Amino acid sequence: MHFHPQGLSASQLKDLYKAILLPRMIEEKMLLLLRQGKISKWFSGIGQEAISVGVTAALEQDEWIMPLHRNLGVFTGRKMPLHKLFMQWQGNSEGYSKGRERSFHFGSREHHICGMISHLGPQLAIADGVALAYKLAKTQKVSVAFTGDGGTSEGDFHEALNVAAVWDLPVIFVVENNGYGLSTPVSEQYRCESLVDKAKGYGMGGVKIDGNNILEVYDTIKGVRNYCIDHQKPYLVECMTFRMRGHEEASGVKYVPPELFEKWQKQDPVQNFQTWLLQNDIIQLEEVTAIRQEIKKYIDEELHTAMGSGSIYIDTLAELRDVYSPYNPRPELLAESPQVDDSIARSNKTQKKFIEAIKDGLVQSMQKHANLVLMGQDIATYGGAFKVTEGLLAAFSAERVRNTPLCESAILGTALGLSLQGFKSMVEMQFSDFVTVGFNQIVNNLAKLHYRWGQNADVVVRMPTGAGVGAGPFHSQSTEAWFSHVPGLKIVYPSTPQDAKGLLIAAINDPNPVLYFEHKALYRSVQGEVPDAYYEIEIGKARQVMEGDELSIITYGAGVQWAVNYATTHPETSFDIIDLRTLLPLDYAAIRATVQRTGRVLVLHEATLTCGIGGEIAAWIGENCFHLLDAPVMRCASLDTPVPFNPALEQNFLPTARLQKAILKLLEY
Repeated sequence: MHFHPQGLSASQLKDLYKAILLPRMIEEKMLLLLRQGKISKWFSGIGQEAISVGVTAALEQDEWIMPLHRNLGVFTGRKMPLHKLFMQWQGNSEGYSKGRERSFHFGSREHHICGMISHLGPQLAIADGVALAYKLAKTQKVSVAFTGDGGTSEGDFHEALNVAAVWDLPVIFVVENNGYGLSTPVSEQYRCESLVDKAKGYGMGGVKIDGNNILEVYDTIKGVRNYCIDHQKPYLVECMTFRMRGHEEASGVKYVPPELFEKWQKQDPVQNFQTWLLQNDIIQLEEVTAIRQEIKKYIDEELHTAMGSGSIYIDTLAELRDVYSPYNPRPELLAESPQVDDSIARSNKTQKKFIEAIKDGLVQSMQKHANLVLMGQDIATYGGAFKVTEGLLAAFSAERVRNTPLCESAILGTALGLSLQGFKSMVEMQFSDFVTVGFNQIVNNLAKLHYRWGQNADVVVRMPTGAGVGAGPFHSQSTEAWFSHVPGLKIVYPSTPQDAKGLLIAAINDPNPVLYFEHKALYRSVQGEVPDAYYEIEIGKARQVMEGDELSIITYGAGVQWAVNYATTHPETSFDIIDLRTLLPLDYAAIRATVQRTGRVLVLHEATLTCGIGGEIAAWIGENCFHLLDAPVMRCASLDTPVPFNPALEQNFLPTARLQKAILKLLEY
């Protein structure tokens, strides 16, 4: 192993030695604690320290890093208090995730580290988003994402690199090639000669380096960082290395040939660097001894502090509260008055179609928020599949209205990365059906982030949804129930133009991830007066559409139109109709109130019957309002089949085919 100091002073070289020795000695202590049963799990990076330490040292302290399991050197390199790291690894409430996350599944905005998730691949696209934020702000910085050789097999790797290349983003992708994905060798992971060869396919530069040589890592990343900033381009760095222990301690190493350990032991990144420093009189043996004693004392003192912390205190209210980032509407953003309802009442109004109201909300939000970025397939020049964003490119520039490659997962991850840097974003799914390929980013990254380590995800995902337009099983699904089970998301679903605008503005203002469902069949078929003012409709508040005392219909989206149409053609029955407007969180007060008014409840929704929103509402009413009921809660929903293409089959599929029968059955009970 040859070390080239590249102009680094003796002091700088000693600092790098201390930086690489610290995580090694911490790990040795952690393995001891694991054997003593004082921690439950550990992912060892012994043998790979040069990569984490070298990369971190080559960056500015405020440049975001997306690390993985074996990157302890990133956390120590960012000078995170070791006692708090110990608390994190113990699952202590005073750790970075308040005991909610394990090992390295946490982040810290203060230290510009974004916590990983177990799915690995989605972290790469977050680096795209941070790099995009740097680019838009004209900040001379890069973001860095780590992945392993196994992670390069995931689709997220392809999507993230493709987006970074197409958008010319200053992001460095670091591949730690240690030869194994858990127990699967690289010979069963890919067929290219080297992973760096993949860089060419994306039109980006790449280099393969010795990942066990800290000076080579440091110098390479320094140069690559300058390249990415100067040229505003991404870069791939493949670091060849080896992990000297199992994927995690419980998995062992029996699957690794013994000769590999013998080979790589000779390339130990810590020992080799120390030997070189001694041989070149950059450091003396007594200094090495003193440094080791100093680090040992530091580790012991920090561990003692961590061990002295109290046992975890369980506060259920705090657990529920931390699912969402707090949101307090800012009066200065809203029209004339902090009282939104008064503002709407006083505002001039214009007759608008549903789709025009959505566009109005987008335009005014873009005007109010200079940091709002719109992203989606074909949303720029073409104006989107449904022309919602038509004209916005000319009004707000290609930087803020961005066509995306067909990379739903990467674009959702990019949106999260933008949020890390204080940007807001709106991602348009061309059809809500297509969200399946971005599902992981929504339910595991966006939704859980604030609960895990207090970082909000300021992202709105627009979801054109629903049937009734003859589009078949892949363009007509009602997907809202898929997400209603996921804490951390907010789900809104307007039924009128006024609500469409106000809920969209509220969603964009809200710092939490919001899924905004918009029914395609309502786009041009429904119209109404919409205030010209910039206003919010409060998320989490239902609307009483019609007041009655015989039968309640609780519904949302197109179901509101169906319920109103039925009620107006059947004046002999007094209907109480509730438009939920928000599906997560539900307005339980409004649900209770309508049950109290009528005692008979029908829950109507377009999604298929089994495990739809109606099941949750019916269960809640049964548990909490049973004494108010005069009949069982009934549901009317679509058939439990995929959405058929033929118009006649589609009409039979929809709940309107069974609405009258359900109402009569409930009235006759």
